[in-house]
Amino acid sequence: MQHNNQNTNAFLIHIAAFAGYLFPLGSIITPLILWQTLKERSSFLDEHGKEAVNFNISYSLYIFILGLSFIPFFFGRVFNGFNDIDIDFGGHHGYNGVFGFFGLASLVSVVALIKVALIIIAAMKANKGEMYHYPLTIKFIK
Repeated sequence: MQHNNQNTNAFLIHIAAFAGYLFPLGSIITPLILWQTLKERSSFLDEHGKEAVNFNISYSLYIFILGLSFIPFFFGRVFNGFNDIDIDFGGHHGYNGVFGFFGLASLVSVVALIKVALIIIAAMKANKGEMYHYPLTIKFIK
């Protein structure tokens, strides 16, 4: 029974990342709190907690950096909008700024979907009692 309880707790540590959809930084804070309260019970929970917290910090950082890259496209589009105004209406109207903006938006969406999929995979592995290592995770906590 004790082994099953550890698997369930490790599952909850990973799934707690979905709290980020309920409140800001919830995907980092909730697994961190669970890991801090459960890490003394076993090394299994300690390893899953470290992995979940490192993953959520890493992917939040990736999404934040990609989100910051929207700023130049936004301002570029606003200021280029003034260049398209002419009386003749024969000017060239480019869509490079809009394509770049939507290209970045789709990239952020893909990273967010990958994050959701990886959280579900890790939670299922933890529930089976297996260790899972997230890809492209920076080891902030060792």
